[in-house]
Amino acid sequence: MSEARVVVIGGGVIGLSIAFHLAEAGVDVTLLERGTLGSGASRATADVVRSYFAGNPVSSALAVRSLDAYRAFPARPGTELPLRQVGYLVLFTEPEQVTAFEADLPAQHAAGVDVDLITAEEARERNPLIGDLPLLAAAWSPDAYISDTTAIVTAYARAAEQAGAALRTGCPVTAIDADAGRVQTADGELSADAIVCAAGAWSASLVRCAGVDMPLTEPIEQELLTTDPLPPGTPDVPVTLHAASGLLIRIRGDRMLIGMGYPGADRESWRREVAERLAETYPSLSGLALHTAVTGLRDASPDKTAFIGHQPGPPAFLYATGFSGHGLCNAPAAGELVRDLYLNQDPGMDVTALAVNPRRTG
Repeated sequence: MSEARVVVIGGGVIGLSIAFHLAEAGVDVTLLERGTLGSGASRATADVVRSYFAGNPVSSALAVRSLDAYRAFPARPGTELPLRQVGYLVLFTEPEQVTAFEADLPAQHAAGVDVDLITAEEARERNPLIGDLPLLAAAWSPDAYISDTTAIVTAYARAAEQAGAALRTGCPVTAIDADAGRVQTADGELSADAIVCAAGAWSASLVRCAGVDMPLTEPIEQELLTTDPLPPGTPDVPVTLHAASGLLIRIRGDRMLIGMGYPGADRESWRREVAERLAETYPSLSGLALHTAVTGLRDASPDKTAFIGHQPGPPAFLYATGFSGHGLCNAPAAGELVRDLYLNQDPGMDVTALAVNPRRTG
């Protein structure tokens, strides 16, 4: 049996951020990843880092903190992460959407989010591709960036190893005994003072082993689509969400990257619906063939807010999962919070809203 002070389960951007922040603080860390680093939800992102999450100021607060960390990462010359500012535009076509935005706005501003309501005319100026929609207004947040998830995963992995963390890939965890601080893998057993579950879509069975009643939904398959090359002269546009349909677009190279909910069982029907919504919202893109860009399993919580919490030990059990597609935007803050919970330090924010509690499990 080998030993580590802390074992982190999951080698996506969340687990790697946790491993980095713990190792940087001088903690002996071993990270276990079932496949290759970043091979789960971290490979199925739109490479967008933003701070505004509508109706979810808790996730927004994590994203604001994380964006600051991404900008500074890791505060050494020549190691900056790729961040190209494009802004985030949310199109409102129904009065109820505008009302909900206005009700949510004070909490978003309190969370540090730079977001405001703009007119339909201003929205069309920012995204000239918008067609003849019954557009009432839009939310505009300038703090949205195109990044590179693979580069972020690589950067965190390199930083974690440089800080002393051991990263073990191809090492699936088969069981944990949180009471005894033991982690069983195909390669043998590890003992630890603390176990951290950051296993994304594979978290449910692990947290159950630790006796945590966490209402994770079943893993959801995410698919992003890409178009054929865009017509010449297509303008650069912000990351844009059509609130009513969930259609999300952003330019990637000479193509458009597209998301819209989840495919479900009838993938072809979903693709036809995406094509219809795309043509309706952006007529100049009508007729462009759609192709799979990437697929991957995504974890999810009922309220679309991450579960981050701590069961004190020894041995201790900590968790950071259920990010519901917000993982890339929340990863730096998640790593900082898990580190602070483990070391019993002030996390700098109220973490009770993130923990498993009756309000979130009832």
